[in-house]
Amino acid sequence: MFQTAERELGPITALVNNAAITGGFARVEDVTAAAIEKTFAVNVTGAILCAREAVRRMSMRRGGSGGAIVNISSIATRTGAAGEWVHYAASKGAIDSFTIGLAREVAKEGIRVNAVSPGLTETGLHAASGEPGRLQRLMPTIPMGRAGLPQEIAEAVLWLLSPAASYVTGSILEIGGGR
Repeated sequence: MFQTAERELGPITALVNNAAITGGFARVEDVTAAAIEKTFAVNVTGAILCAREAVRRMSMRRGGSGGAIVNISSIATRTGAAGEWVHYAASKGAIDSFTIGLAREVAKEGIRVNAVSPGLTETGLHAASGEPGRLQRLMPTIPMGRAGLPQEIAEAVLWLLSPAASYVTGSILEIGGGR
């Protein structure tokens, strides 16, 4: 993937780790080991491996010109997603820890690492996970009274990748309507 991107787009200067799955709805007492393993494989291992490849290419210590990495986390790290997605929330908590650690590890190599932590957002995630009405059910828990829009999350990601955020690293930006 990285070789193709370099060949078609040039040197890697930015990475957004956005791939994730919820692992399905389950209370912890009912979640399967397979669901936990798959959730962590996609949400955590995948993000770490992609960041590894990006660091290898971006690091000024390795001849790169620096860059920025933005990991997509979730407000579920703070809410816990009890009764639904505790395993998902735990995987995103790992992403928060990874973001902070990697940011400190590569800051002197010209790489900034941050995370965006969206709250409830109007995407197909809820329907794909088996509850199309989840946003409506949880809307009353959002102080702003609405779910976020994908564009609102994207704007935060773009800002963190831009020179306007040149002194920002190791940060986790929550975008959740006050939830």
